[in-house]
Amino acid sequence: MPAQSYEFAMAQPSKLKPTDKIWLDGALVPFAAAQFHLLTHTLHYGLGAFEGIRCYKRSDGKSAVFRLVEHIDRLFESCQICTIEVPFSRDQVVQACLETLRANKMAEAYLRPIVFLGDGALGLGSLDNPVRVAVAVYEWGAYLGEEGLRRGIRAKVSSFVRGGLNSTMSKGKICGQYVNSVLAKREALKAGYAEAILLDTNGQVCEASGENLFIVKKGKLRTPPLASAILAGITRDSVIQIARKEGLVVEETTFARDELWTADEVFLCGTAAEITPVWEIDDRVIGAGECGPITRRIQDAYFEAAKGKVGSERPTHPEWLSPL
Repeated sequence: MPAQSYEFAMAQPSKLKPTDKIWLDGALVPFAAAQFHLLTHTLHYGLGAFEGIRCYKRSDGKSAVFRLVEHIDRLFESCQICTIEVPFSRDQVVQACLETLRANKMAEAYLRPIVFLGDGALGLGSLDNPVRVAVAVYEWGAYLGEEGLRRGIRAKVSSFVRGGLNSTMSKGKICGQYVNSVLAKREALKAGYAEAILLDTNGQVCEASGENLFIVKKGKLRTPPLASAILAGITRDSVIQIARKEGLVVEETTFARDELWTADEVFLCGTAAEITPVWEIDDRVIGAGECGPITRRIQDAYFEAAKGKVGSERPTHPEWLSPL
């Protein structure tokens, strides 16, 4: 299989089209009105939390947000880690997400709720800045490309290391901590790869820059455990539940970089990336150099749960859906 080009690796849907409304601090405001002062605290120091969520138009023509409640639960847990008290309830933020989708008349979209500290004081010890809460929605296709979903992507192990468990709070989706991922991603793209894979300080595989990671070896799935310095991915949890329902063995265990190279299959998972196969790592072809049969099986089951199955009105996981 020919190597994918640098241009393909860079071909990601990063330009956002303006929408009509953004939910900000309890009210819908015009898109252009959602602006903030230069001295916004989180802009300078990164203390804030966010989520990425998808709303899918399902096969029955109706729309539903995938695992919305779990995402908002994690948003509040991230704020707890950040010592930020959210001035809205979890249910209010859930409803804000649905309200923003409806206001923008979007049947399918990517949602970005974010909690951050506003302006008023600067300094690491500032405790009195207002807590701002916003929800934006926008069109966003396959994060690693439609071709990436179908055929897979090339990845490289990054020169950047995932922060240790007691230096970064890996279970929080915290704004400032993503600098590590951004640097790893930029390095990979400039080298001609679509994604970066990060190791921990002990050399064990952690996750990609914005996705959790699974390998397949002899019919079994393996993924780093939550005790590692990884985000407790909601798509990761979905994959584990789907795989076990499919009768597959899933082991949450550490593994080394060279076990990536010798795996039968590798795939990444996340709300943005969904289920994306990896056909090459560090210039080594993985398995047959294409999306493997177990990866495809998981991918099909995941999209069936999120989007439904043509001809069937019964969701496979109705508890994961928040109807629009």
